[in-house]
Amino acid sequence: MKIEQIFANNQEWIRTKLNDDKDFFRKLVMGQTPEVLYIGCSDSRVTAEELMGARPGEVFVYRNIANMVNNTDLSAMSVINYAVSHLKVKHIVVCGHYHCGGVRAAMQAADLGILNPWLRSIRDVYRLHKHELDKISDEEEKYKRLIELNVQEQCVNVIKTADVQKAIKQNSLAVHGWVFDMSNGTLKDLKIDFDRILEEIMEIYRLI
Repeated sequence: MKIEQIFANNQEWIRTKLNDDKDFFRKLVMGQTPEVLYIGCSDSRVTAEELMGARPGEVFVYRNIANMVNNTDLSAMSVINYAVSHLKVKHIVVCGHYHCGGVRAAMQAADLGILNPWLRSIRDVYRLHKHELDKISDEEEKYKRLIELNVQEQCVNVIKTADVQKAIKQNSLAVHGWVFDMSNGTLKDLKIDFDRILEEIMEIYRLI
């Protein structure tokens, strides 16, 4: 896409929005009250608002390579703090996707330079679930399962934060793990048992 085309597209987008609602931009300026924090992958083929059918102001979005939630990542921690403590979101969604290049790279026995520390967290997910993954002989199915398990573990990392623990205790927040299948466009709810996970991890990670 040429840069000039982006600005032309922007002008067309403005005209379309104003035709639909002459107060569209005035409403945007008034602020945001999203109920969902979406933590997803930076992959250019996966756009949070489009796959969810969400409108501007409905979803607070944070994206990085392979939808990671590293508790030492100040960017991710700041987003979670702001979304939970200030925007008062009611749901946090960690959404991975099949055909994820970050997870694929983490499965390789290769030196990937600056990506090594980032992908190490995904390799740690493999290590945690090695017993299950090594039973899967089909490499593509193993790859897909690692994507799902990575989502689960990033949800666990979300729950490790004090802001989230406090909100869950107040029954004002739920955490969800999803996977987007770009081969058919569907969202898959992994239906992770967070009550059990919360009970298990709070023995060690309780902060409140």
